[in-house]
Amino acid sequence: MSAYKSEFLRVLAERGFIHQVSEPDQLDARARAGVITGYIGFDCTAASLHVGSLLPIMMLHWMQRTGHRPIVLMGGGTTRVGDPSGKDESRRILTDAAIGENLRAIRGIFDKFLTFGDGPRDAVMANNADWLNSLNYIDFLRDVGRHFSINRMLAFDSVKTRLERQQELSFLEFNYMILQAYDFVELHERHGCHLQMGGSDQWGNIINGIELGRRMLGAQLFALTSPLITTSSGAKMGKTAAGAVWLDADLLSPYAYWQYWRNTEDGDVERFLRLFTVLSIDDIARLAALRGQEINEAKKTLASEATALVHGRDAAAAAETAARQTFEEGVFARALPSVEIALADLEKGLGVLAAFSEKAGLVASNSEARRQVKAGGLKVNDTTVTDEKMILGPRHVTQDGVIKLSLGRKRHMLIKPV
Repeated sequence: MSAYKSEFLRVLAERGFIHQVSEPDQLDARARAGVITGYIGFDCTAASLHVGSLLPIMMLHWMQRTGHRPIVLMGGGTTRVGDPSGKDESRRILTDAAIGENLRAIRGIFDKFLTFGDGPRDAVMANNADWLNSLNYIDFLRDVGRHFSINRMLAFDSVKTRLERQQELSFLEFNYMILQAYDFVELHERHGCHLQMGGSDQWGNIINGIELGRRMLGAQLFALTSPLITTSSGAKMGKTAAGAVWLDADLLSPYAYWQYWRNTEDGDVERFLRLFTVLSIDDIARLAALRGQEINEAKKTLASEATALVHGRDAAAAAETAARQTFEEGVFARALPSVEIALADLEKGLGVLAAFSEKAGLVASNSEARRQVKAGGLKVNDTTVTDEKMILGPRHVTQDGVIKLSLGRKRHMLIKPV
């Protein structure tokens, strides 16, 4: 680890956010000398961000917390194209209306991590549609496109991998790296931005922006990338059997979010405490020293701290209480996540496979539910399901007015007839 002298880079380094930095000594000196403005881009491909976006959000949080100015760049323009980095196939094209709806839906998450305003260190929310959507194609090719070498673009991993696998790469996607580079130039001119951050798969795209800024403006710009995060077992961060781990409470309850972090593998606890909480390094070291069954206390702290950042301290406390009552005290917990179902539909009969997959979302599909039944992994009202053709009806509604569905010991959902 480099001995960074600026608080900004020192904090990012000791918490595990840094993979590569261009010209680290110069960036470190600038960060010590005054306020640096840096950005990370987020495309608007869904109605919510998920845990995979949490690491870059935390990088922006620490940037502001150490006295600098973060820019959240919403990709209202680049979402119309699609980033080919790390993709095996073309992204489906979204309408402008859908992109606008997604952008409005995900903006709120950043308010929980950043302070926006007009001050020198206040965060900025920008949208690249403001400059990309009105570009004149011929002018853009002449002024920007001439600085890019096709030979070099073909050598980037995001392009080369697709071509080597003989998977189609559209001309639309091929232009993405040029548009991202141009974003950096625009943000430098509009907001004095000198730094772009992102995942390690973005290194080539960011370097393109640095080079374009030098050629067009004579500006010195910088790149900082974070490592791509996988779990100790090699699984992709933010994916479960039931789908993505969303940051929106309407798509994933605070309780289910808390449980996601509580189920962290032992080997990931210290790393995730550093990346996804704001606990001090000393507190993290103390928790990381726990062994055996005591490591569960560290996992609970990780779950509560991570949940508090996204959903608030009260929601995190309620989730922890519900978990303790359900798993440690054997008490029915009303704070468990729930889904409503029309009483008339329940009276018609609800197949147990559909209940777990389509209604509760505890498993990804009926076939997965069927496999869980064979393995003894599904329970209805704490009774193991043995018949995949079981039909749920009003007789399964408990005195609390719900049907409790469980996947293993740690994942639960209540079905509430209305």
